[in-house]
Amino acid sequence: MSELKFATRLNSFASGAYLYWPELKGKPSVLQMIERAATVKGLTHLDLNYPQHMTDDIKTMRQKIEEVGLAVNGMQMRWDAPQFKIGAFTHPDPKIRRQAIELTKRGIDAGREFGASIMTLWMGQDGFDYCFQADYKKMWEDAVGAVREVAEYAPDIDVSIEYKPNEPRAYSIFPNATTCLLAVEEAGCKNLGITLDFAHVLFANEIPAFAAAMVARRSRLLGLDLNDGWGKRDDGLMVGSVNPRATLEFLLQMKRDGYKGAYYFDTFPDASGLDPVREAETNIATVIRLLKLCEKLENNPALNDAISRQDAVASQQIVNDVMLAQ
Repeated sequence: MSELKFATRLNSFASGAYLYWPELKGKPSVLQMIERAATVKGLTHLDLNYPQHMTDDIKTMRQKIEEVGLAVNGMQMRWDAPQFKIGAFTHPDPKIRRQAIELTKRGIDAGREFGASIMTLWMGQDGFDYCFQADYKKMWEDAVGAVREVAEYAPDIDVSIEYKPNEPRAYSIFPNATTCLLAVEEAGCKNLGITLDFAHVLFANEIPAFAAAMVARRSRLLGLDLNDGWGKRDDGLMVGSVNPRATLEFLLQMKRDGYKGAYYFDTFPDASGLDPVREAETNIATVIRLLKLCEKLENNPALNDAISRQDAVASQQIVNDVMLAQ
């Protein structure tokens, strides 16, 4: 357990800013959010959004992160500029597609300077909203071609696709595990893989452990965004707060498949004004407890036998004895 890496969403630490910085007018700076994140007990890493978090020179930011005892796990690409509203990698204008690709390469370069080993691509702008809006085959080819070019640019860096069924577009070009696996196969780059966001998987009407198993079967699970939700949208709730059993099965599946990456918390305490430090510490404590339960289930002969027979009653009783022990 001591070697576990726990990372979190930096923007969460703007939540309740007036309580932490009584004299602050406006939003906290990136450096201030880094300082606040460092007060979370058990947190080891941060993920940085590119280019949004690049408000100071990289040397200053790197020194601040090191000074507070944290490290950078990875970079999260964000194409938030107005020109990308109808697509970054799939924009109909080849000049804007080129801007998106080159911006992503610069994000990878910045990540290297922070010591990050992964670039996560959440292609939220790449999709469509209307029938007769998109040439689906061309849009797919543009998306896969751009991902391939980015991965080939940095063979020493893992490039991971994070899917989501919709939002901000009505339909995303990579909406589920299946399309991501197809894209990774077509791109054909060894450093490509997939990031699973628990709430996105629920939103896509998928079973998290099944999605993890399929990714491990046909690709690599490079990233993990832990959170929870009600399955109707990207809620970003605390880990295990809605679906503890599905979260336990998800973590067990990843453990069996040898996941070694960071446990990254993509939760939204700022959505309802929660204390982000307490929220992050609760996420960490929850995952540690669930991983301890995984140890009891991983090589459990009775559970393995029940699963081999698809005996749902027996398996639920065994899991209940572990999860609900008095």
